[in-house]
Amino acid sequence: MELKGQGFTLRGWRLDDAESLQKHADNPNICAFLLDNFPHPYTMEAAVNWINLVLYQNPVVNFVIAIDDKAVGVIGLEMRDDVYQKAPLLGYWLSEKHWGNGIMPQAVKLITDYAFAHLDIVRIQAGVLSNNPRSMRVLEKAGFVKEGILRNGIFKNGVVLDEWIYGMVKE
Repeated sequence: MELKGQGFTLRGWRLDDAESLQKHADNPNICAFLLDNFPHPYTMEAAVNWINLVLYQNPVVNFVIAIDDKAVGVIGLEMRDDVYQKAPLLGYWLSEKHWGNGIMPQAVKLITDYAFAHLDIVRIQAGVLSNNPRSMRVLEKAGFVKEGILRNGIFKNGVVLDEWIYGMVKE
């Protein structure tokens, strides 16, 4: 499975992505804006464990963001169950080396279009830490709407933060 963007590709995972994944994920400026289950430091063991977790997904909901066929980021959906079964959560990160190049809004749009066309869902939701305005802008550029703020809903690195909730519904 491949989705083509301008200057990058969203594709499925391969075992040989571990080295590039570890290199780009091991950055405190990336983990600062992600949930605490994203390890830091990001070890080779963490990279291999992640790839093994998502290697054989069916349907594919987690993609490598690849530039020159090297893993420089991740974008994916967390499928949920129970009453949330038609409303997955969107998550993403990109190597700091590629920030500000317009890749993430395109990647979000690509995965959103793919998900609404191929998955039995009606909504995609994303939560953003209040200290991450760049990610808020990514979602807005991709057509997501800010739907609310969960005040004091996050505790990250010793600081209480709001969580901004963005959503897009299938038309």
